[in-house]
Amino acid sequence: MRLEVKDYGPGIEKEHLAYIWDRYYKVDPYGNNKTGTGLGLNIASQILKIHDAKYGVESEVGQGSTFWFELEAVE
Repeated sequence: MRLEVKDYGPGIEKEHLAYIWDRYYKVDPYGNNKTGTGLGLNIASQILKIHDAKYGVESEVGQGSTFWFELEAVE
């Protein structure tokens, strides 16, 4: 099963994509977004790793981002 969450925000530059899963990493270098802690994607990635799930993000500046993960179906 694959789940995708898409937004139409500013997107993420390619050089940042490898780091967005790191603890405390924030894309906004100037601190304009003061609401986040930089933990959300790291926590989500740790949970997905525990479940051996594939996950990732596809993003284009000016077009938005699509975050996805895949889990095996359990019968």
